Amino acid sequence: MNIIPRSALILGLAGLIPFVWGALTVLRPELGQWGQMTLGGRFIGPYVQLFYGAIILSFMSGVLWGFATKATGQTATAGYALSVIPALWAFFMTGGGPTAAAMNLVVGFLALLLLDWHFWRLELAPSWWMHLRVLLTAVVVLTFLPVVL
Repeated sequence: MNIIPRSALILGLAGLIPFVWGALTVLRPELGQWGQMTLGGRFIGPYVQLFYGAIILSFMSGVLWGFATKATGQTATAGYALSVIPALWAFFMTGGGPTAAAMNLVVGFLALLLLDWHFWRLELAPSWWMHLRVLLTAVVVLTFLPVVL
């Protein structure tokens, strides 16, 4: 069954809110000013995207670790090793200013999609996994465009 469960889809889409909000506050300066006054600088523009993006890459490392627990032997060992890469990437690659950090997060999310595909291909992820992950990754990458361009 390739249909994304409703709860996974709703929560996945809700998880896009900080990325979309960040992009909107870059594209609409008046919205960014309102956000600055109301929420503070950490919750607007690329800053909310960068903080949240690093958290999500780390979260996804945990998801991949969970998939690796379904494997055995060398496949499990490789899965555990691969699963820590997104968190390490977020930790080491989000410095250097907002543009560089945003570009590195884009690379991280695209690489995560390859890892998702690898675990899915090994049948360690649910059959619907790639439908959800492609959708969410596409939106995340698009929301970083105003920052990296």
